[in-house]
Amino acid sequence: MNALLESFLDYISLERGLSINTRKAYADDIRQFLDWLGRKGITSLSQVSRKQILDHLMAMKAKGMSTNSISRHLVSIKVFFRHLQQEGMLSRNVTDTMDSPKLWKILPDTLSQKEVELLLAAPDLKKPLGVRDRAILELFYASGLRVSELANLQLTDLHMEEGYIRCIGKGRKERVIPVGDEAARVIGRYLEEIRPLLCENPHLHNVFVSRRSSSLCRQRLWQIIKQHTKKAGIMKTVTPHTLRHSFATHLLANGAPLRVIQEMLGHADIATTQIYTHVNPERLKSIHHQFHPRA
Repeated sequence: MNALLESFLDYISLERGLSINTRKAYADDIRQFLDWLGRKGITSLSQVSRKQILDHLMAMKAKGMSTNSISRHLVSIKVFFRHLQQEGMLSRNVTDTMDSPKLWKILPDTLSQKEVELLLAAPDLKKPLGVRDRAILELFYASGLRVSELANLQLTDLHMEEGYIRCIGKGRKERVIPVGDEAARVIGRYLEEIRPLLCENPHLHNVFVSRRSSSLCRQRLWQIIKQHTKKAGIMKTVTPHTLRHSFATHLLANGAPLRVIQEMLGHADIATTQIYTHVNPERLKSIHHQFHPRA
């Protein structure tokens, strides 16, 4: 495989006239990939699958590499494979269907379960806004709601005694989402003790309100998460969508069927939900080993 790399580097230098720095960047990216393949026991590029490339990118993400750097890394791999196919050195190019501008869909940002615990513990429950913020964070993680869905959530959507909420999502489609006991407890405390203090407007039916008796916008919800992320000492960039991704990833890791996760997230197409199978390949291997007759 090193010989194929040297051939490729000669091609981009001599035939395409790319600079020394560009040649070095390509070389560094591809050598990292080839070294990773070697550690996995893969000795031929014809053996490489799309999933293995995704696993490699996930390993880079786990080391803290930014999405932009991973995207550039994928571009290098794609150019390398395309050259080998054009030169007849590979019969097929498994990177053809890998679209790097949509890499964030393949590799969603998530929090570990420990990081989620730190984030949920960050609000000060001795303060009214701390209770409200804890309820917001608990519900984001417990339900996987989009930020717009949580901002628009109405009091009539909550069914805490029965343990679920109703949500109107994209395309005005309604879905039912279970909510766990801990989230229900904190939300119940917020509704009973805190919301009446914050909201003096009897006509405002949004669940989460500001100290000025107005509904919370998406930007304010994002700021609340950012504030408590910093307080929790989490170095990642955490957004409402990060909590949605974490909700789905942790469900999958603990054995939830993909179809159930699809329904709770409100995805019209299960192909959208399948991005989470790339986040937790160990779970997939476990299922394969458990159920495949020749595993």
